[in-house]
Amino acid sequence: MSDGPMFNAYPDSLGGKLRDIVSVLKEPEFKDTFQSFYILPSIYHSDLDRGFSVIDYDINEEMGSRKDLEDIKNLGIDLKLDFILNHLSVRSAQFQDIIKNGEASEYKDFFINWNKFWEGYGEMSDEGYIIPREELIKDMFFRKPGLPILMVKFPDGRKVPYWNTFYQEVLEDGSNYLGQMDLNIKSPLVWEHYKETLNKLAGYGAKIVRLDAFAYAPKEPGQKNFLNEPGTWDLLEKIKVIADKYNITLLPEIHASYGEKIYELLANKGYMSYDFFLPGLIIYAIEHKDGTVLARWAEELYSKKIRTVNMLGCHDGIPLLDLKGFIPDNEIEKLIDILTKRGGFVKNLHGQKNMYYQVNAAYYSALGEDSQKMLFARALQIFMPGKPQVWYLDLFAGKNDYKAVEKAGPGGHKEINRTNLTKEQVKEALKKDIVKKQLGLLRFRNTCKAFGFDAELQIEKKDSIIIFKWSKNGEEAVLKADFETCQFEVF
Repeated sequence: MSDGPMFNAYPDSLGGKLRDIVSVLKEPEFKDTFQSFYILPSIYHSDLDRGFSVIDYDINEEMGSRKDLEDIKNLGIDLKLDFILNHLSVRSAQFQDIIKNGEASEYKDFFINWNKFWEGYGEMSDEGYIIPREELIKDMFFRKPGLPILMVKFPDGRKVPYWNTFYQEVLEDGSNYLGQMDLNIKSPLVWEHYKETLNKLAGYGAKIVRLDAFAYAPKEPGQKNFLNEPGTWDLLEKIKVIADKYNITLLPEIHASYGEKIYELLANKGYMSYDFFLPGLIIYAIEHKDGTVLARWAEELYSKKIRTVNMLGCHDGIPLLDLKGFIPDNEIEKLIDILTKRGGFVKNLHGQKNMYYQVNAAYYSALGEDSQKMLFARALQIFMPGKPQVWYLDLFAGKNDYKAVEKAGPGGHKEINRTNLTKEQVKEALKKDIVKKQLGLLRFRNTCKAFGFDAELQIEKKDSIIIFKWSKNGEEAVLKADFETCQFEVF
């Protein structure tokens, strides 16, 4: 798998359709800048959560086409696509069959019937769902208030609870639903779905498949419903067997604190992982005018041969839970304060901020909308170990979008960093110095042969200056970064 820079966007992020992004990638300014393109899942048929509630994995022709994917391939750019193991939309053919046929549906066990799952492990409520015994759910991680269920109306009028970890919407009369319904990985039909989907993604040209929310999929009464063991690793290994047939590299997505060492466990099992530590560490280093933490993290990644995809911003927030154990908790709280004062929103789960939090903000705004700091951060990213992933809005120095948050309503905090740009806005942005210089850095990273997962890294610290030196087959690349001034040299 290539280690060069990867562009990251929704199919409608630049101009409204995937073909518009293809046109941007064909512009001379983008020549030799990217080796990969991560297209977010609204390229599929979906309804909620900006693509992550998948109806089916066919291409949504309103967003893009197979020709667009071929055009990307012809540019020498490979694809990274999403596969959501934990759930499918209520509007999927499988769930609609349940709603239509009830107990007669061949898919009635394709999703998790809450009462069947918890039978014998709790008491039935007046509303018709089992309330599990407290000791069996005390370690479970629920992402919304109450139990994670959606009451589904069967043809005979009964309401049956199905497991629903993530989003849901129900019409007032209860006649229709939207939601992301959890799959029953013990069902043979689910495994047929997994095989068909990976086959389909390979057919689209996917070289990397991001496994979204996969750690929620394995469930057992009395165990955690996130990252339980050994269920999580058993699932991952079975998926890898299928993916290997298509030469697909899996990228499991897991948020966990540094102290839990999940990133290292993944590496030891032969997987790539996301460097969710880097976005916060770069801001921390810049704010403290000291790159020591970055040097320490780079040395760990390099010495332990941990292969990552790294990033600054992304479609989600700036991770902070992940930093626990690497920098002190009070320093994390200071980071939160800095980013929220700069307009970011703290994400927390029904008031339990310390359980899981990130700051939703455009990375440029998180840096105080300081162009030199943005360029400095980009230079640091491309010299850190890993495959650099570049969020489109960061590349164009996009700012916090408060109007989008307001328009999205409750729970719309993520829209702060998802502004769709018009063709005209892209054209104007390409004239800006900050955009040109970022593209120049990415072109350097993409074309310089000194980088690679098998290259040698040396790090030297002199007062406020950190020097990163990559070398491979006689080629060298050096970054001299001054954290006191945010000035840097690349040579």
